[in-house]
Formats: sequence, C-alpha cells, structure tokens
Amino acid sequence: MKFGFDIDDTLINLREHAFHIYNKKLNQNVDIELFHTLDKVEIHELFGMTAEEGGKMWNGSLEEIYFTSCPTYPDAVETLQKLENDGHEIYYITARPKEHGERTMEWMIEQGFPVHKDRFFYGMNDEDKVHIIKELELDYYFDDKPAVLETLGDCKVNLFAKTQSYNQHLDIPRIANWSELFDLLLKEKK
Repeated sequence: MKFGFDIDDTLINLREHAFHIYNKKLNQNVDIELFHTLDKVEIHELFGMTAEEGGKMWNGSLEEIYFTSCPTYPDAVETLQKLENDGHEIYYITARPKEHGERTMEWMIEQGFPVHKDRFFYGMNDEDKVHIIKELELDYYFDDKPAVLETLGDCKVNLFAKTQSYNQHLDIPRIANWSELFDLLLKEKK
C-alpha cells in the first residue's frame, strides 16, 4: 500500500519546538498550556505579535526551527520503519520551502525515517500539495492541517488527522499517537 505523510506537526513536533524557541528568543515565559489550546496553526499571537511580525519571526528563525533539536513524535520513526519493512511505500509531502527541501530530507534520514528521494515532495503551497497527493493515488494520507485535509475530502485516499488543538473540528479519523497506527488500520478494514 501507499502511505503519505506530512512532516511538520504530523511526524515531528515542530510548532511546540518553535514555541520554546520563541520564548527563549523573546525572553518571555508564555505558558505551554496556552499553546496547547490554540485553535489555529500560527503561534505568534501568544507572544503579542501581529501577523506581519509573526511572519518575520518565523521566517527569520526557520534554520533554528527546522534543523536543531526538534523532536519526532513518540513512535513515529519506528512506525514508519515497520510500514516499510512490511513492504509498504512511504511518501512525504511537505509544504516546507524549496530551499529547505534537501536538508529536510537529510534531517529526516538522520532521525531514522525511511526516505527514498523519489518519494519525497517539498516546496509547494497547500493547493499544490493536494494535487500531488491526488496524483500519487495514495491509499492513506496523514496530515495535521485542516486546509489540506478538508480539501482532500472528495479523494479516494483514506485520510487521518494527526490530532492537534487546531483541528478538533474535523470529522475524520484521527491519530493521537503513532503507536496506535496498526490498530487504527485494522479498524478501518472492518
């Protein structure tokens, strides 16, 4: 089978990693509980920034956010390794900017994710991401972002939302912990 995965906030805990970086860089101590109740993807408002200021902060911090000690979600690496060992194809579809694509692929390999260069897609906006997902004719696709998941509702792909505070309104199957994946797949087959 063909499995597709978003990376940020699906396989790795990027936004929370960025949250801690912001706290440090801005010399603030915003409570992590506020982060866990956000109903949107963007985190800048927690730090009293406008959208423009938040965009500048995010873009100016990408190197640190993307390529330092961002943690993978528990069991994500092992789960994808098992999928590959069981003979499934693993695809990564990320909207990370083109200039960060090759390094992201290398970083994912360093973390232990099974990566094949011809199955690693990056440098697109959400609309292009949806087209790639459809063209690949995936059997399963996992993402956190409502804008992507809602647009894929008419596809034949089995969609799963990686549970986040900002996607609770989605009425699709979800995964909270990667250790649950194989049980979820068994339930889907019934």
